[in-house]
Amino acid sequence: MKNITVIGAGTMGNGIAHTFAQSGFQVSLVDISQESIDRGLSTIGKNLDRMIAKEKISEADKKETLDNIQSFTSLPDGVKNADLIVEAATENLDLKLKIFKQMDESAPSNCILATNTSSISITQIAAVTSRPDKVIGMHFMNPVPIMKLVEIIRGYSTSDEVTNTIMKLSEELGKTPMEVNDYPGFVANRILMPMINEAIETLYNGVAGVEEIDTVMKLGMAHPMGPLQLADFIGLDVCLSILNVMYDGFKNPKYAPCPLLVNMVMAGKKGVKSGEGFYDYSESRKAEKISNAFKK
Repeated sequence: MKNITVIGAGTMGNGIAHTFAQSGFQVSLVDISQESIDRGLSTIGKNLDRMIAKEKISEADKKETLDNIQSFTSLPDGVKNADLIVEAATENLDLKLKIFKQMDESAPSNCILATNTSSISITQIAAVTSRPDKVIGMHFMNPVPIMKLVEIIRGYSTSDEVTNTIMKLSEELGKTPMEVNDYPGFVANRILMPMINEAIETLYNGVAGVEEIDTVMKLGMAHPMGPLQLADFIGLDVCLSILNVMYDGFKNPKYAPCPLLVNMVMAGKKGVKSGEGFYDYSESRKAEKISNAFKK
C-alpha cells in the first residue's frame, strides 16, 4: 500500500496528507477548488518549516515530503491509482454519502475507502457503496502530524483483513490506533462533546464566565486547554454537528446541544475559523494584545 488519496484539503485533510507524505507514501490531495488545495499545501509547508525550526526534520526532509504530494481538482483523476482513500470533507452526512458513491465508482476494486468522520455511522456510509467490507473509519486527531491517536472504527460489514491492514498502516505512520465500535460519536467525541456542551450550559446558566470555566478545568483537572477554548479550536459548527449526530442517534436529551451553542453558530461565531467564538481571535484583538504587552 503506497498510493494514498486524501479527499479534502482543509485542516484535517492537509494534516492527513502531510502525515502520509512525510512517512514516504505517495499522496494525491483532492479538493473541488485549486484555491483550497493551495491553502492546504501552504499550511503543510508552514508546518514543515516549524518542524525544521525545532530541528525535528531537515530541509531535505521537507522537500521530499512536498514532492510526495500531487494535487487534483477532479475526484476520478485523484483516486484512479489509490490503494487507500481517506475522506476528510466537512462533517455532513449527505456530503459524505455523495463523495463515497463517487469514490466507489472511480476507485480500483481493491481500494480501501476510509472516512475521517468523528461521529457519523461507518455502516451507514458503507451502505451506499458496492464494497462495504472495504469501508472503515480512520478518525485522526487535530493537529494530525502531532497527535498520536487514531480511532479505527469498523462498520457492520468491515472485514477483519481491512481492519488489520488499517491498524498496521496507522502504526507505520507513528500513530497509536485504537479499535472502537460503530456508535454515534465513537469514544473520543462521545465523551468529549458532552463535556464541552456542559461547559457551554454552565456559561449559559450564568454559573461562571468563559475564562473562569476554562481556568477551573485547566488548573483543577490538568486539562491542557479549557473546554470552551477547545470548542473554538475544533469549530463551534463542528461541535454542533457532532452533538446533533449523537442526539439523533441515541435520542437521549443529554446530547441535545445547548441553545447558546446553536445561536452562536447561527450568528456566524464559529471559533478560530471565523475570528470569534467564546474568545476573540480577530486581527484587532491580536494587535491590542501586542500593544498591551509592550506597555507592561
